[in-house]
Amino acid sequence: MNYQQVLSNATEILNSVSIESSQLDCEVLLSNVLKINREDMLVNLKKKISRQDFINFNKLISRRKKNEPVAYIIGHKEFWNKKFKVNSDVLIPRPDTEILVEEVIKFIKMNSSLNILDIGTGTGCILISVLNERKKCYGIGIDISKKAINIAKHNAKIQQLKNRISFINSSVDKFYVGKYDLIISNPPYIKAGDIKNLDNNVGFYEPNIALNGGIDGYSKIRDVIYKSS
Repeated sequence: MNYQQVLSNATEILNSVSIESSQLDCEVLLSNVLKINREDMLVNLKKKISRQDFINFNKLISRRKKNEPVAYIIGHKEFWNKKFKVNSDVLIPRPDTEILVEEVIKFIKMNSSLNILDIGTGTGCILISVLNERKKCYGIGIDISKKAINIAKHNAKIQQLKNRISFINSSVDKFYVGKYDLIISNPPYIKAGDIKNLDNNVGFYEPNIALNGGIDGYSKIRDVIYKSS
């Protein structure tokens, strides 16, 4: 079978379970298996796929068929033009969150040397992206999840920021280290009772602790405001 036939069959499989982004998902997963970028794959659709690559691809399609997010399957997600490691211990970075990065770097002058605190850092994508844009700034990211902190440390190391950034396993209400020029956060904001109504790829796979904003959705937001005051 060639790439085009493999993609066509896999897309039908995902369509059968109402995966809305079925074609794109298949293209991303196949390019990951082939270890080539998606664009190169799409201009070589008549190329034959090896037996082992076909087997590996079908394993990924089986996972996606169960609504597991593509980012968890391939182990990374692009954010702010960089690749971030992700797994089920962290929330997947969203394009909408890039708006927060945009607003932060608008606030910080190019040559400013600010000390920044990121509350609920997760992958570290927000703080890392800000520090990539503002080379004289330093930051600390905190998260209640030790596993998330390990992911954030990995992402900072890969992007060569470990000398300007630290990550600490702590809840916001127990964190009393240092003073900061700027506090940033993208805290959980979904009402506890609404989590069960989320799309399966979110509610079943992404960490509850990163989604659950308490009864009214504002409990973590209030914690951040209290800590910032």
